[in-house]
Amino acid sequence: MGVALVTGSSRGLGRVIARRLARDGFAVAVNGLHDDADLKTAAEAILAEGGRAAAFAADVTDRRQTGDLVDAVTALLGPIGVLVLNATGPQPEAPLSKVDWPEHLAQLDFFVRSPVLLGHAVLPGMRARGHGRIVHIDSEVADRPPPGRSAYATAKSAQIGLVRAWARELAPDGITVNTVAPGFIPVERHAEVPEAEQERYRASVPAGRLGTPDDVAAAVSFFASEEAGFITGQRLLVDGGRALG
Repeated sequence: MGVALVTGSSRGLGRVIARRLARDGFAVAVNGLHDDADLKTAAEAILAEGGRAAAFAADVTDRRQTGDLVDAVTALLGPIGVLVLNATGPQPEAPLSKVDWPEHLAQLDFFVRSPVLLGHAVLPGMRARGHGRIVHIDSEVADRPPPGRSAYATAKSAQIGLVRAWARELAPDGITVNTVAPGFIPVERHAEVPEAEQERYRASVPAGRLGTPDDVAAAVSFFASEEAGFITGQRLLVDGGRALG
């Protein structure tokens, strides 16, 4: 099946996406910022299920480290055929009057700078092989930004523009570029979200439940597959119909 690099996959959505791609037959490069227990455990869980995986610590907003990451993955597992851009960082909430350019840059580092750096590193190989899959993870917040999330929503909107521009430019090279937009999907970092707030969100979802990481992983799995080879520049909302209003 080839090799998939999933950024930010030591925890949360990324970890479940990595596990799903391993079950699909990919050798998975699990990535996290730090060489810690979470990163090792995520890779070991895949190995325990009989999959192929290795752990790679790297800051995917750093040009040198992204280049080194792609080189290390290629040397150990093989050329990267699937790139899943899932890495994220803190998403602070603040009123517009307190959000200045540095706060916007911090969000753009993850959602635009990181994809650009990783794209530059993997695209020569994908182009040479005439095949590649790039899958972004964005957010429903780009469509329905709540108060206090202006920097995050702006960066996610920029990421969506990147997806569409890349899809148009890379299609002749056999490379598809798509994005998955989850609604609120509880993972470890949402442990402190009050139950009442989760219930209010659930009440706004036509499907009547909160999404799960497996729901998102299934969408990524499809975009990474051979069956999705004629689909590019698309954005798939995984939100239980919430965008319908």
